[in-house]
Amino acid sequence: MNTTILIPISLFLSIFGIFYLFLSTRNKERLALIEKGVDASIFMHGRRPGSLFFRIVILNLAFLLIGVGLGIFIGLLLSSYTTLNQDALYPACIFTMAGLALLAAFKATKTLDQAISNN
Repeated sequence: MNTTILIPISLFLSIFGIFYLFLSTRNKERLALIEKGVDASIFMHGRRPGSLFFRIVILNLAFLLIGVGLGIFIGLLLSSYTTLNQDALYPACIFTMAGLALLAAFKATKTLDQAISNN
């Protein structure tokens, strides 16, 4: 049997096992609390709308892609108009702009979170 096929299979099985263990344990814990007479509304305490998570992910991804694009553009400008080494110039510009974009995304996410929590 080819051993290269065992790696993806074992990876899939371990991920499935982790999720199964997490979900079954959570279910057993909730059933035990309900049997003791605890109100089921405690499971929804502090839960935000599901669309907020996706808004934050999309916002961070958009800022990251804008930062990478700006990094490539600035790297192109610098390589065209200066004599700097292009091998180090492009990655430096891309990572710098991506980092600045993620910092801006963090600030925007914080503002979005505060605006939603005030409502």
